[in-house]
Amino acid sequence: MAMEKTFNAAEAEGRLYNAWEKAGCFTAGANAKPGASTYCIMIPPPNVTGVLHIGHAFNNTLQDILMRWKRMQGFDTLWQPGTDHAGIATQMVVERKLAETGQPSRAELGREKFLEKVWDWKAESGGTIINQLKRLGASCDWDREAFTMSGAPGAPADVAGGNFHDAVLKVFVEMYNKGLIYRGKRLVNWDPHFETAISDLEVENIEVAGHMWHFKYPLAGGATYEYVEKDEDGNETLRETRDYISIATTRPETMLGDGAVAVHPSDERYAPIVGKLCEIPVGPKEHRRLIPIITDDYPDKDFGSGAVKITGAHDFNDYQVAKRGGIPMYRLMDTKGAMRADGDSYDAAATIAMAVAKGEKTLSVPEADAVNLVPEDIRGLDRFEARKLVVQQITDEGLAVMTTETTTVKDEDGNTSEVTQTVPYVENKPVMQPFGDRSKVVIEPMLTDQWFVETDKIVGPALDAVRDGTVKILPESGEKTYYHWLENIEPWCISRQLWWGHQIPVWYGPDGTHFCAVTEAEAVELARDHYQSRYHDSEEQYAERDDATNAIIAAAYKSDPIALTRDPDVLDTWFSSGLWPIGTLGWPDNTPELEKYFPTSTLVTGQDILFFWVARMMMMQLAVVDQIPFDTVYLHGLVRDAKGKKMSKSTGNVMDPLEIIDEYGADALRFSSAAMAALGGVLKLDMQRIAGYRNFGTKLWNAARFAEMNGVFEDDVTAWSGEQLTQTANLWIIGETAKVREEVDAALESFRFNDAANGLYAFVWGKVCDWYVEFSKPLFGAEDAAAVAETKATMRWVIDQCLIMLHPIMPFITEELWGELGDREKMLVHADWPTYTAADFVNADADREMNWVISVIDQIRSVRAQMGVNAGAKIDVVVNDITDQNRAALKSNEALIFKIARVVSMTEVDAFPKGTATVAVDGATLGLPLADIIDIDAEKARLEKGLGKLAKELGGLRGRLNNPKFVASAPDEVVVEARANLAAREEEEAKIQAALNKLAELD
Repeated sequence: MAMEKTFNAAEAEGRLYNAWEKAGCFTAGANAKPGASTYCIMIPPPNVTGVLHIGHAFNNTLQDILMRWKRMQGFDTLWQPGTDHAGIATQMVVERKLAETGQPSRAELGREKFLEKVWDWKAESGGTIINQLKRLGASCDWDREAFTMSGAPGAPADVAGGNFHDAVLKVFVEMYNKGLIYRGKRLVNWDPHFETAISDLEVENIEVAGHMWHFKYPLAGGATYEYVEKDEDGNETLRETRDYISIATTRPETMLGDGAVAVHPSDERYAPIVGKLCEIPVGPKEHRRLIPIITDDYPDKDFGSGAVKITGAHDFNDYQVAKRGGIPMYRLMDTKGAMRADGDSYDAAATIAMAVAKGEKTLSVPEADAVNLVPEDIRGLDRFEARKLVVQQITDEGLAVMTTETTTVKDEDGNTSEVTQTVPYVENKPVMQPFGDRSKVVIEPMLTDQWFVETDKIVGPALDAVRDGTVKILPESGEKTYYHWLENIEPWCISRQLWWGHQIPVWYGPDGTHFCAVTEAEAVELARDHYQSRYHDSEEQYAERDDATNAIIAAAYKSDPIALTRDPDVLDTWFSSGLWPIGTLGWPDNTPELEKYFPTSTLVTGQDILFFWVARMMMMQLAVVDQIPFDTVYLHGLVRDAKGKKMSKSTGNVMDPLEIIDEYGADALRFSSAAMAALGGVLKLDMQRIAGYRNFGTKLWNAARFAEMNGVFEDDVTAWSGEQLTQTANLWIIGETAKVREEVDAALESFRFNDAANGLYAFVWGKVCDWYVEFSKPLFGAEDAAAVAETKATMRWVIDQCLIMLHPIMPFITEELWGELGDREKMLVHADWPTYTAADFVNADADREMNWVISVIDQIRSVRAQMGVNAGAKIDVVVNDITDQNRAALKSNEALIFKIARVVSMTEVDAFPKGTATVAVDGATLGLPLADIIDIDAEKARLEKGLGKLAKELGGLRGRLNNPKFVASAPDEVVVEARANLAAREEEEAKIQAALNKLAELD
């Protein structure tokens, strides 16, 4: 049955994928040769709430290319799939669904009932992205699909992935017992909407319109000093007596929690007042707080006033200064981002803070946190409402820094005049503000109690593994980033104030003692041992303790049940996903998969999670099982649009991979992904290129149809298998096939996906579908039966090799052709990857001859196009200075050259006639007599007009790029686009000039 005229991707892709799955083609170990080495990739687990976006499509295409390639090579492969429970994202999705359907809220349901709703949602919608990955062609072992909450309380029995939950809890307990996890009060990103700590990766820093207020902090007791400013040469430019120090802030509401004002040690302007106290200019006057003026390297003396307020509980930079200087950190807000309304009165709190400022009292971090320094009239206000009130109160008291402002006003008659007035100094300027990526509210740096990993105790082996080459990070620039992060690592906050997630395995006694264990029963036993060993039942001690503690001690002695309270927080999803390699393979059980596939081989992931996931996996696996999790990390950047701009909904340039697949097919999207995956390069997804790669698939399909119509795949034709060939074209094409096989393998071995894709594109389209198809036509029409049979066998082998080598990148169309073109022992997905080399197959004489013929045809075509020769016109060609070897090649391939280059004769001459365009090829010079074929003057005019138009474009582009202001201020993608346009225009200019030079020859 004859092949269809075109490949119907929409019909074929689902059918082929189902066939692969039904045949178990993706199962771990499928197609492995006896004694094969293992090759394992862990999929970066997408959020269970997710849908396939272009970044997923790109990332998973690269992984699939590697897996299909290694599987065809006969490795024992495992591509481990699964999803992340995505704590905050999933909780948000389910809460939103409850609201939309009129169901009780999370708070109304309570924790247990709410989690039942989450599991219901997971069963109903949690597999969306997995099905979408299948549409892309991802060849994961789906029978092993893992989930980072499998085995958790309430999980349905059919949830995939074993018991990841117990593995997570076991690691927490082990690390806690080793002193690697602790609870403490540190500054974190706080999301007031979700009322939880979030990671840096969940914070979007967005430039918004903002304000910088300038305020006076009066010196205590009315003290004064001489404030002197000098220029770069040391000349005095300003001297005045001041009784204040000036600071600037974008968040005036946080002034209430200031612990100090800091200046740089080298700032001579403030040297007279360092060590003195100044007054915070807000709050009840009778309890106005004093804070010290200190020195620290953090302030920039050339920025603003050079003095900065230090609010350690609400700013990450201030937090470090406060830690260094022993400055108390006073928290001002509650979990909803409102000003605190708890604790003692303001006057009592201010009295404590004043004693601290004067050195009369010290506070521990928890003690400072208990002090509420929000005045009564501000307590309970939203933080942004409090900001307005604080600014108003300071301004009303005359403690705003003032400046003069001139405005133009009109009177009743329309006459204008200028009015100068003194106004508070407020700069209207853009500021970078942190927003929650899901809540879209402003994130507040907040001092809260959290669980932390003591990362400085586990970071060493992770650094050493990269330094000594045990683990390779590509591109190499990723290693520098890795070192920078890990050498400056801070404790890792691993707790989240959510309900959906791995609940922290810590239980508390009534006296606050905590007990860490995998189960509550184990925690109770720890508590029993603790209270029995620590407390003795004497009357004096009994009287000193509270009733709840005495009750639990009594229960401990009597072996009665002990009531403990579990920590309500859950673990950060990065903590559980940090165990992804071992957790998905069955750890802590010593499963066959863990023994076989761990450590894994290659991790393909985005450079944006190098620290958040990759580095943490390194640290966690080394800390838990003392082994690296993978040997190679391939990092890629964000996929951008064709102009290099970041994709965003607001910009309107987001591309939906499923829509692309619907229109162009999965193979075209996959090939585009591979072709743009230059190591360390910018990833620009261009719809025109995707359309071009669909055309590439069509080109391959048509070549296969040509072969079929010429009987290449008939039953009596056996593919060439290495026997001696006689026809030059056949000798040449098998050599070209061997060259590209080596090229593709070398590229994939070094993760140069773009080189593999581009090499295959040039070979399949150019060498096979164009040149070899043309070269074969006279052979198929030859009277020599042996030549025909040889060409059929060769073409059958060559097309099969094209399908095999293209399969990892374009699995669908190649698998369809594989089945269409003959009866096969096995599907293409399990075909043997070739190992032949150029040394095996390249025939030097055939290689030289056919590549010379191709260069002749290409050069003739090029000159025809340059000179504007009508495409249908047949021309004469004259030749001189030709070698004997090339003369023979010309004679052997004359008919081919005539047909493809549209030439009617090729004659040797001693000298070229006037009006001949010349072109040099290796071992000959060709001439195209065109004076009587084209209108030289008209062609010159056309080209010169184009050159003039280009000159204007080039002038504009060069002017922009030579302007330092444009290069410095324009967005990076705009500058890159301008440079690319300049290069393209310059190349076009060079081509036109070359054509004009050739026309000059004709004259």
